[in-house]
Amino acid sequence: MIAEELDVWAKKGVNGHFKHDYGRPWKNQADQVLPGLLAGIVGGLESEVACMGSLTSNLHHLMCAFYRPTTERFKILFEGKAFPSDQYAFRSQVELHNLDPNKALLEVFPRTNEWTLRTSDILDVIEREGHQVALVIFSGVQYFSAQRFDMKSITAAARAKGCVVGWDLAHGVGNVPLELHDWGVDFAAWCTYKYLNSGPGGVGGIFVHERHHEASQPRLSGWWGQATASRFDMPPLFTPAPGAAGFQLSTPPALEVISLLSALQTILLADITASSPATRTTAGALATLRKKSVLMSSYLYTLLINSKYYVDPKDAMAATGPSFTIISPVDPEERGAQLSLLLLPAGKGIMQRVFERLEEDGVIGDERQPDVIRLSPVPMYNSFEDCATAVEALNRAFEAEV
Repeated sequence: MIAEELDVWAKKGVNGHFKHDYGRPWKNQADQVLPGLLAGIVGGLESEVACMGSLTSNLHHLMCAFYRPTTERFKILFEGKAFPSDQYAFRSQVELHNLDPNKALLEVFPRTNEWTLRTSDILDVIEREGHQVALVIFSGVQYFSAQRFDMKSITAAARAKGCVVGWDLAHGVGNVPLELHDWGVDFAAWCTYKYLNSGPGGVGGIFVHERHHEASQPRLSGWWGQATASRFDMPPLFTPAPGAAGFQLSTPPALEVISLLSALQTILLADITASSPATRTTAGALATLRKKSVLMSSYLYTLLINSKYYVDPKDAMAATGPSFTIISPVDPEERGAQLSLLLLPAGKGIMQRVFERLEEDGVIGDERQPDVIRLSPVPMYNSFEDCATAVEALNRAFEAEV
């Protein structure tokens, strides 16, 4: 499909927006095709979803619309050790409003000697501090620990206290079940190059709940958010397109959009419950993939804890020899596909050496300095055999340390 887009660009140039030899005029793909596919993945109405931008720029864009601090209600509540780009974005947002980050940023950390947050602790903070919180914004799945937050409960508690609720779904979209509309989430943003497989740096997406679809909703505006009937007429005054589409800014990048489209069409093949190819849905595909993901991550977890190099989390800090523990939740329903391995003893450089040996052995995971390796068996293309192969390679990598 990418080759076809390049062919259209070579032959049609900018007119590929309207005339496309393969039936995919660029002006339609991000507006008319992708929102419906993405809506099934995030549990939203088609009108609540738009394909645009990249993760952090989309978060900034949405916070400009929905973070409206007042003298009484000005704090942003989020998880401790959030992805650094999120932390930078939150800090810069409060600074743009001339607020003191030390007073306006409210982080919730796990308890001592625990790696994940307890939902009850989050809800307690919302109950205690909610009257001063303008925005609650957590990750759907935490990038470091792989913890899957209880989005439904957190959203309900925050909205009951009058807070706006947003979610960073970088590690959640395509990974865990989402029902953004029914949960009452105000807004969300995500990337598509992790579990949606759109390719490195692929185009992002946003969700804006239908209760915020009024034309009067404050926002940053751009020409691709203009009502589609008049967009190419170039009017001087902005009339937003209905729904989340009215939050779009710039021309969608055609190659990134088509990369995502081809990935989503592949994901559709996983909807094994459909009566025919024409009735396949992304929601049905994700339900199938999630079932496999739970089984596969549980299998990987079992293999890992049976390694002779595994140490129980409660004993991890006392470990003296090369070993590892798992800092992700034990219950597969409380995590996504990812398992995060803390390599021990911490701070000794073991992680980097083990990670490099895994890579040499053909196992592609991800490192997080100084001591964590993240392994994510992706149900769309990984197998149970891949899990076994990865653990065998991990054991060999540790044997080289002994």
